[in-house]
Amino acid sequence: MARNLDAKCRQCRREGEKLFLKGEKCFTDKCSVERRSYAPGQHGQKSGQRLSGYGTQLREKQKIRRIYGILERQFRRVFADAERKKGQTGENLLKLLESRLDTVAYRMGFGASRAEARQVVRHNGVLINGKRVNIPSYSVRPGDVIQLTDGTRGHLRTKAAIEAAESRGFPEWIEVDAKAGKGIFKALPAREDLPPSINEGLVVELYSR
Repeated sequence: MARNLDAKCRQCRREGEKLFLKGEKCFTDKCSVERRSYAPGQHGQKSGQRLSGYGTQLREKQKIRRIYGILERQFRRVFADAERKKGQTGENLLKLLESRLDTVAYRMGFGASRAEARQVVRHNGVLINGKRVNIPSYSVRPGDVIQLTDGTRGHLRTKAAIEAAESRGFPEWIEVDAKAGKGIFKALPAREDLPPSINEGLVVELYSR
């Protein structure tokens, strides 16, 4: 499957904020955004021009896509699902993205980054309600039990990721037993539980054009 192969730190600098794409490095002073808070490239330090309304909307969509690591076609499909659901389309969009198995696995600390958690899922390292699921885009439902397989739980990298996530604290909408490598997706997150730096309303405006 095609992926954005641009260096992860460059993607964060392009958006002007941390997207937490490189795991633990993002929480240290080695983070590129901390050291060089301007866009990458030859003219990065001069790229402070104001964007048009359309440019701002497009930039926000790209940022959300990069955060969740999904392609344009996938993003449009998720947006269409969000539009069909009751409630605000923007909030529905974020809830659908947060209920993806790769994102839930990341939130539970099964990988240091979403990309790493996605790899764990693809390599048959995750069970949902006791059944193996290796589809990163699988929609997790409230009440589902997500756990690592015995083999994956024993990996040093996985142990380190869970310990790091536990030290930072898990989100309110999940419950995790770090020692067992197991968690419950209690509910879809409320909007106030998600990063305020995301402006999903701009994406709704973009697709309403």
